[in-house]
Amino acid sequence: MALDAPYQQDLSRQARAAELLDAETELRLAYAWRDHRDEVALHRLITAYMRLAISMAAKFRRYGAPMNDLIQEASLGLMKAAEKFDPDRGVRFSTYAVWWIKASIQDYVMRNWSMVRTGSTSAQKSLFFNLKRVQAKLEREAAAEGMVLDQHQLREKVAHEIGVRVAEVAMMEGRLAGSDASLNATQSTDEDGRAWIDALEDDGPQASDRVEASHDTACLRQWLIAALGQLSARERHIVAERRLRDEPRTLESLGTELGLSKERIRQLESAAYVKLRRALEAQSPEVMALL
Repeated sequence: MALDAPYQQDLSRQARAAELLDAETELRLAYAWRDHRDEVALHRLITAYMRLAISMAAKFRRYGAPMNDLIQEASLGLMKAAEKFDPDRGVRFSTYAVWWIKASIQDYVMRNWSMVRTGSTSAQKSLFFNLKRVQAKLEREAAAEGMVLDQHQLREKVAHEIGVRVAEVAMMEGRLAGSDASLNATQSTDEDGRAWIDALEDDGPQASDRVEASHDTACLRQWLIAALGQLSARERHIVAERRLRDEPRTLESLGTELGLSKERIRQLESAAYVKLRRALEAQSPEVMALL
């Protein structure tokens, strides 16, 4: 027996024992709440229709949600209906409350079905709660005509029936196929079995890739040191200040330091890069592709 079963039974007994409101009494209570915020009238109105809320909540048990939670959501929907109900429209409160109760329960079921957001539009909500029923109906109709629908044909007909895209039907089928599962769960009933998370491919660098990258980096470092050694002291200084600093210096600041024009610094820098390139290519023809 579920732990909340006694609570459900007690609540159901209270709901069945609640008074049945005639149209006149219901209208009087609705006016008392709307115009005077009479909480006693609100309590009577909600209590009288809790049996309706419980009855509607029970219809959604097949989605795996605890009945106690479904009743709470149905109660919230009933209270929203009481808050927004306008007795001047000439509609019975029970008729008006049905929509709010159903909407509240449906929102709860969809929020808790999966950690992945299932959908919130009216079309997606209709698809979530009617997909299997519509599929069964379409398959029965096709069978009566001696036809067998393949998966794509069935999805197209469902999309047309509900008014959504075929891609949305396929996505909802996947989400309804099963609830969320923990990656830490074992793949077998054996407690010492391998967890599903251990079967996921590591998208990080592999050991061989790290070793190869480390080797290439060391080679490049040696080649660059050797290439820089073929530059003059002034050229090495310009390259270091222009390319090896976190904040490269400007041509103007280097020109001021060395007593040269900006254009002359640019020329020396360009000449140094040409020398570096030739020196590196001499080390290995493929080295420039790694830089």
